[in-house]
Amino acid sequence: MPKSARTTVPSLLPVLRRDHDFPAAVTHLGRRYHHIGIPTTLPRPAEKHLPAIGLHVSGFETSPFGIEWMRFDETSPLPEIIRTVPQIAFVVDDLETALAGREFLFPVGAPSGGVRTAMIPADGASVEWMEFDGRGSGEKA
Repeated sequence: MPKSARTTVPSLLPVLRRDHDFPAAVTHLGRRYHHIGIPTTLPRPAEKHLPAIGLHVSGFETSPFGIEWMRFDETSPLPEIIRTVPQIAFVVDDLETALAGREFLFPVGAPSGGVRTAMIPADGASVEWMEFDGRGSGEKA
């Protein structure tokens, strides 16, 4: 794993976050919530298999809250933290700009058509950043 660049954006947090404050990823970096990925070992209805990364996903299309269940093949090349700890995903307009100077957990990839993603470490979990082809907002075309 690359050297840790554990920059929990201290310059973006001039004071402690209060209960009613949105996270700095939203207020200062302009990230937009997309989904939460929850690892599971149980097969779920309507799973979609992504064989290149040994991942079965389900639930996203029907969840009004963006909950995505993630079940991993034993041979999945993804790091343990991605396979075992829930992650949150945000949309970015430019993945390269967002990643500049940051550590990432797995090489930038395209898990499905029209989207590129990267996972970064954050406070003992992983955060997924997503860039959509020509639709940086994450909105449906």
